[in-house]
Amino acid sequence: MIEIEESSGSVYADIGRSDAKEMLVKAQLATKIGGIIKARHLTQIQAAEILAMPQPKVSEMLRGKFRGISEAKMIDCLSRLGRDVQIVVKTAPRSRREGRVEVVFA
Repeated sequence: MIEIEESSGSVYADIGRSDAKEMLVKAQLATKIGGIIKARHLTQIQAAEILAMPQPKVSEMLRGKFRGISEAKMIDCLSRLGRDVQIVVKTAPRSRREGRVEVVFA
């Protein structure tokens, strides 16, 4: 019999990573960056020039290997790709003990 476990919504949390929140945010940012690059029909070399990153680093990021890339750099990449980025800090509802970090694309 196959046992099925419901996901928490984060594969990183599901596999027990201590940096699950950070990795999920980076994955969402990298996905958006990749989508913009694809929609603009940019090669990785062209994207690397725009993003001010070496092409191998762009390739790694687009394949989900973003350990050496900070969230700040990814936000800078979105800006370089013509996106406005807003960071909104608000009080968490009383029903939650802790705040959360989420990425919302408009």
